Amino acid sequence: MHRPILALLLAIPALVAQPAPTLAGEWAGAIHLPGMELKISVSLVGGGSTWTGRISIPAQGAKDLPLGDVQVSADTVSFAMVGIPGDPHFKGRLGKDGHIEGEFNQGGQGFPFTLARGAAPAAAEVEAPKRDPKDREVAFPGFNAFPLKGSVRAGGAHPYFAVMVAGSGPTDRDWSNPLIPLPSHGGRDMAAWFQAQGIGSLRYDKRFIGSKDPKLDISLDAQVGDIKAAMRSARFLPEAKGKKLLLVGHSEGALLSLLAAGEVDAVLLLAMPGISLGKLIVAQVKGQLEAAGAPAEVSAQNIAYLEAALVAIRKDQDLTPAAAGVAPGIANLAKGLARPESRGFVRDLLDLDPWGTAQRLPIPCAVVWGDRDIQAWKPEVLPPDFKGTVIQIPEANHLFKRETRARSGLSGPTAATAYGDSTPMADLSPLAAWLKQLR
Repeated sequence: MHRPILALLLAIPALVAQPAPTLAGEWAGAIHLPGMELKISVSLVGGGSTWTGRISIPAQGAKDLPLGDVQVSADTVSFAMVGIPGDPHFKGRLGKDGHIEGEFNQGGQGFPFTLARGAAPAAAEVEAPKRDPKDREVAFPGFNAFPLKGSVRAGGAHPYFAVMVAGSGPTDRDWSNPLIPLPSHGGRDMAAWFQAQGIGSLRYDKRFIGSKDPKLDISLDAQVGDIKAAMRSARFLPEAKGKKLLLVGHSEGALLSLLAAGEVDAVLLLAMPGISLGKLIVAQVKGQLEAAGAPAEVSAQNIAYLEAALVAIRKDQDLTPAAAGVAPGIANLAKGLARPESRGFVRDLLDLDPWGTAQRLPIPCAVVWGDRDIQAWKPEVLPPDFKGTVIQIPEANHLFKRETRARSGLSGPTAATAYGDSTPMADLSPLAAWLKQLR
């Protein structure tokens, strides 16, 4: 499973229990996020030293996902959700009141959780996601004929048709991601916005969405090859007949799109990392440490470990064990980036120069950021020789939803509360003006 490159926000984990057989059964509760609760339900099976389990997170459309690393010792329990970015895991204690209370940790951030015995209410049952009736479902062969699925939306009079590439980690064609703690379909919303501008689109699930094959090829060549395959398929769609192709990459997808943009007529890079991925990861972690009020010596130790881990990844070497002063979240981030199945992809993308690559494109190019984006942001200094268009959208977050709170006061969890379907799109008029002048 592909691990996250850009530090995303939240995911979900799994559950464990005490050796007593009474912990087997159904549990329901929540992760307590700032300003909201993320409901979860867990089923535990086992006893002694052998436990298994499953977890459901209705708000994220997740049902009966298997738990991993379930451990029980005395009155403590711990569990993890395997294959989710940021190494999400729970550690809790069974109290005298029969509740399990503890901390959920992912990507260096911790939040309290509670679980009580009993199944979740029937209303919380997970329903299969429904596709928008405005979309037409398609399938096409990707890199090395790997089967890919997507959604096509018809456009109008605009001379371009868009191929949309999603961001990092387990982000599907609609930009839904288990790290986002509420229903969120930013890619689908963006496709609808394009349609309102007269532009049809194809968006597709990345090859590892829904896959449990540890040997699946998720290399940089494979993922860029899938983009090229999507562009070739788009040229044969009736919705794209007579149109030029606009490649739209979001976040990490913008970096991948840079490597495939030689085969289209224009490229739009949404929330593109403004520096190399390696530098961005370090900058994001520094910001998190500062926001947490970490002492200077603690920050220095943690950043040094992270930078050493990135060096090891570049050399395709195993990581050295984290010292006692390294935060578990940062150690887990490093381990996630260095996982064998995705290490090659991370290594090949880590030092890509986005501006140098964009500068060489012989086609119209626009780079767009939201001014409230805490995951990828507009650099303070732009390359003076960049010939493309740079746009910053006021009051827009990473998914280009409206965000009226000050950027300086946002953290990953608080920013995520404005990523949902109930948050309207930001005013994208500056982007609409750029699209109008495409010919």
